[in-house]
Amino acid sequence: MLSKCRWWRDAVIYQVYVRSFLDSTGDGIGDLAGVRAGLPYLKKLGVDGIWLSPFYPSPQHDHGYDVADYCGVDPLFGDLAEFDLLMAAARRLGIKVLLDIVPNHCSSEHPWFQEALASAPGSAARARFHFADGRGPDGAEPPNNWHSMFGGPAWSRVTEADGRPGQWYLHMFAPEQPDWNWRNDEVGAEFDRVLRFWLDRGIDGFRIDVAAGLFKHPELPDSDDPEADARTRDSVNPLAWNQPEVHDVWRHWRAVCEQYTAKDGRERLLVGEVSVPSAREHAKYVRPDELHQAFFFDLLSAPWDPDAFRKVISEAMQDIAGTGSTVTWVLNNHDQVRTVTRYGEPATGCSGLGAARARAAALLMLALPGAAYIYQGEELGLPEVVDLPDDVLTDPIFRRTGSRARIRDGCRVPLPWSGQASPFGFTSGAESARPWLPQPSYFAQYATDRALADTRSFWHLYRDGLQLRAALPQLGEGTLDWLDTPPGVLGFVRGDGLVCAVNFGTAPTPAPVSGTPLLSSGPCPTGVLPGSTAAWWMSDL
Repeated sequence: MLSKCRWWRDAVIYQVYVRSFLDSTGDGIGDLAGVRAGLPYLKKLGVDGIWLSPFYPSPQHDHGYDVADYCGVDPLFGDLAEFDLLMAAARRLGIKVLLDIVPNHCSSEHPWFQEALASAPGSAARARFHFADGRGPDGAEPPNNWHSMFGGPAWSRVTEADGRPGQWYLHMFAPEQPDWNWRNDEVGAEFDRVLRFWLDRGIDGFRIDVAAGLFKHPELPDSDDPEADARTRDSVNPLAWNQPEVHDVWRHWRAVCEQYTAKDGRERLLVGEVSVPSAREHAKYVRPDELHQAFFFDLLSAPWDPDAFRKVISEAMQDIAGTGSTVTWVLNNHDQVRTVTRYGEPATGCSGLGAARARAAALLMLALPGAAYIYQGEELGLPEVVDLPDDVLTDPIFRRTGSRARIRDGCRVPLPWSGQASPFGFTSGAESARPWLPQPSYFAQYATDRALADTRSFWHLYRDGLQLRAALPQLGEGTLDWLDTPPGVLGFVRGDGLVCAVNFGTAPTPAPVSGTPLLSSGPCPTGVLPGSTAAWWMSDL
């Protein structure tokens, strides 16, 4: 029997994108007081914890992922006193709280970077970042050919104190996000201070942004495919990501967390945003002395196909669960197109297909052994907002490239809570108050008050799935065996006897188990598994 302190192994965590969750001040931007007001809603849904997107002081060039002060709260979102109130309220409700920490880069307004700009080449202040002389005549060309994930060169040139063009600094994202140099001991020591600051305030752990980053190849050589990161919008450049030294950082951070756990028996969690080429490489990050968990993105990126789903699930169960960790399943987050839209096929003329598939995928994810993360609004069945006007887009990818192909604003539109028109209860201001991104009129049909009242809604599917999941004994540690199923159907049985099957096709097929399902993502007559539907049964298979 696992110790109760190992709550994270089968936890369901709800990602709160703070600026889009609930606004308590009427300025059109969600805040920490809004999160606190929404905690009873999340408790009713049945999640075990929340992950808060960055709320630190920031110029907001990348919505808080450009951090100017790692130990504060931006006035947009409240203050430390409000954070403490949020922590106390979450503790009373039994909801864990994870903070988003950004160790790969900071804001160009961070005091240390401002000090570096004011200092001379070769100074100790510049050694905390990646400053380098340019190439070519007068150093006018970047030090290497790397491109930023957000488009354009990964280097920007500074103007020195005497007014002359000077060195270049590295930023694998926006120019306002200079990368830290983790080969400098001062950087690691500063993040030690940051970790302890928040752990001392009672948090339950950290979601680590760009956890395969931090270290770059020490020689910063040219890449054979310099635009790969921007083209794929993923950590592809092997010279900039997944360097072996990063594992020493996670061993140290794990040891820091273990110190706090030893004091009170309450285990603190480290979950990493790890984008690497394979499940086997992913598994290195969740070895017993490193991160507790790392998001497994292969399920998110898999096409709607039973063979593709089976392949990625099998690899995860073999390579990741084999480390002693549990797989951390995820179907969506603040950087991805929402599942209802991603799984849809507009060319078929079937407008409900994406919703049916998203419901089925949710039930599949919640049946898998391990932990699961839910992005806010997925429990409402929100679609991606694909027609935001250019003049409201704030994503730095759009600002740098002018392309709408990979913008992330469409999944970040503020949640609808109630009413028939924007702001749909999102803001406490006047009815004319404008959320920071405009909500489409059709959001009315997805509002939370409607979802709670309709037992057929996405919300009730998630709530029922979470309740059943909590009643089953082997979620984190469960085994999984595949069933022989008809073409187009994926089915498995867990060690506790839970059977889950998904019909990826559109035509009904015989159900793999007799009897009435415990739960299904859509109408499911006994003995039949309709198309684009998932169902759970208990069986002695």
